[in-house]
Parts: sequence; C-alpha cells; structure tokens
Amino acid sequence: MKIVVAPDSFKGNLTALEVAEFIEAGIKQADKDIEVIKIPAADGGEGTVEAIVAATGGKIIKQRVHGPFMEEMDSFFGISGDGKTAVIEMAACSGIMLVKKEELNPLYTTTYGVGELILAARNLGCRKINLGIGGSVTNDGGMGMAQALGYKFYDRQNKLLGQGGKYLCEVAGIDSSGFIKEIDGIEIITACDVNNPLYGPDGAAYIYGPQKGADAETIQFLDKGLRHFAEVIKRDLGKDIAAIPGSGAAGGLGGGLLAFLNNARLCSGIDMVVSSCNFEEAVRNCDLLITGEGRTDSQTANGKVVAGLAKVAAKYGVPVVCLSGSLMEGYQKIYEHGVDAAFSNIISPMTLEEAIRSSPQMLTQASYSIARLMLKIYSRAKAK
Repeated sequence: MKIVVAPDSFKGNLTALEVAEFIEAGIKQADKDIEVIKIPAADGGEGTVEAIVAATGGKIIKQRVHGPFMEEMDSFFGISGDGKTAVIEMAACSGIMLVKKEELNPLYTTTYGVGELILAARNLGCRKINLGIGGSVTNDGGMGMAQALGYKFYDRQNKLLGQGGKYLCEVAGIDSSGFIKEIDGIEIITACDVNNPLYGPDGAAYIYGPQKGADAETIQFLDKGLRHFAEVIKRDLGKDIAAIPGSGAAGGLGGGLLAFLNNARLCSGIDMVVSSCNFEEAVRNCDLLITGEGRTDSQTANGKVVAGLAKVAAKYGVPVVCLSGSLMEGYQKIYEHGVDAAFSNIISPMTLEEAIRSSPQMLTQASYSIARLMLKIYSRAKAK
C-alpha cells in the first residue's frame, strides 16, 4: 500500500516537514511495509522553501542580504535537487516576523533583499525561481527589489531616491539602463493567492497597510504613492499593472515583479507547489492522500493547500483524509473539493498550549488509527 502524506504547516507550532514526519511515524507503527511518500506542502508563505527543498532532495543556501530597514542580515533560499530551480520566500528578508511590533512602519521597509536573493539564485545558474511573497512587511511596490537588480529611481530634481514606501510619491523617472539583463532569462513564478489591485479601497495600502503598522494618514499617503508609481511605470516602461489581480500582493511586490521583470508571472501558491514537488505524479497511483493544516475552517476551501491537493487527488479517484489541529466552523466545505474525511488530532478537551505541546504524539496516534483502517479496507479489497 502506498500513502502520500502532504500536509501544510501547523502555523506557530510545526513545520510542514515535521507534521509529515509525525504522520509517517504513525503509519509505520501500523505497518512498517506501507510505502510513505512525504511531500511537505506550503502555499507560498513561510515554509515554502523547506517544503520544496524537502520534496525535491534539494538544499538550503545561506545568503547575506539587506533586511526590511536595509540592515545587513543572514537570509536563505533553496535550490531544488537538480540544481535548476531556486525557491525564495520574501519573508526571509522582507517579512513581518523580522520586525518588532513597535517598529512596524511601511514607509521605511523595503523589498531590496528580495532582489538580492533573486540575483544570488541567478549567480548559481538557476533558470527558474519559485517565489513566495506571503508574510511581507513592505509597501514599496517592488521598488526595492528593482533597485537591487539595477533599476534607478529619480525625483523631480533628478536626485537618486532611496528605499522604502515613503519615496513612491517622489518618483519622477525610472532608469532601467543598469538592469541586469540576464535576469530576464530566468522564469520567475510567483505564488500569489490574493486578487487585490495595486491601489484603491481594495489595494495594497488600504487592505494590508494596518497590519504592517500604517495609521490612517500613512495608508492614504502610501495609496497615493502606489497610484503615482503605477503612472510612472506605465509612462516609462509601457506596462499597465494597476488593475492586474494580485498586483497589490505583498505591498505591491506582485505588480512590481510584472513591471520590472519581463519573465515573471503570478500563479496560485498551491499550483506552484503541485508543479514544483511533482505532486500529481506521486498521487496518481497511491492508495490514500493524507493532508492537513493547523486549523481547517470555511476558508480552507478557497485555494489553500488542503483543497488544492484534494482537487488533484480527486482526478485519479484517490481517497483523501484531512488531519488537522482543529476543525472549525464551516470546515465541511472541503468535502466539496475532494476531501472524503476530516479529523482533528485533538483527543480530549485541552487548552491551546496543551494542544500545541501534544501535537507530535496526537498526530502519530491519529495517523496510526487511519492507517489501521486503510489496511483493513486494503486487505478486503485484495481478497475480492
């Protein structure tokens, strides 16, 4: 019997790889001869690098870059097992988890480090980059990323501008002569699961600015800046990015990638993971898919890991079990997307702290029970 184990991370508790390993342990307790294929999954946010590196037998590359406030810091990216594809999380250099709550200020944070990681991947010979842009602390429209790759931005006095969202309103001209042209030879696939435009009531500043430390006045200023920035990009680069769904992702980095890199495109996070990890090939002939996440609710059906993977498995008639930390209101919607059964690994009333602490053991116990049931079904099917 072959079981594919492809969970998302249990946010704030276990990585996707750790969850997969605990589930595998339970399966092996039931029968050590069951073939288990672990594919840690992620949808473009934190954990994407680890998931794809683990699934492809790749490696993690340490890299020195500039952080959210242009401070030097240690970051990382991944390289797939064949050495051809890099995996980058913008959260590793421009992420909200890197900034103390009292220091949050999108006027000054930058995506410069993202550009540096792209350049580092190019210097290692990668021809493709999978870029996850979840968890950002920026609102600079990708200006910092572009600066790291050779673009220059000038104000009305022809003065070179620095980094941060505060400069968006001042951009009067864009000089692309210093852009590292070899970057255009790299396919850059960006995991983007939001449809927000660059600016306006549903844009980057208004929707995501508050969580990045922007007050009402700052939000209006940043929104005005993104609008102005888009106008200059259209005039100088001939690209109209303002209304493209997803252009407002990660403080406008989604739009910036489309504006400044000719071979970049946006796709759903789960689609990126499915293609990068050869998930479809693995699940095609398996007997069961076990997926899951920290909390499954009505939002899970909206393109998240569980629903995305279940949809692929359903194509091949593979039964799908969702094993999550908790099942919340509306979780039943996942049954409409290919999931056949859903379980919480909680075994008794307990506090959140107790649940987090006991997750490894509970995941192992739950997967042991699931495997025992599958063994019974499998043996009866073979007997017939």
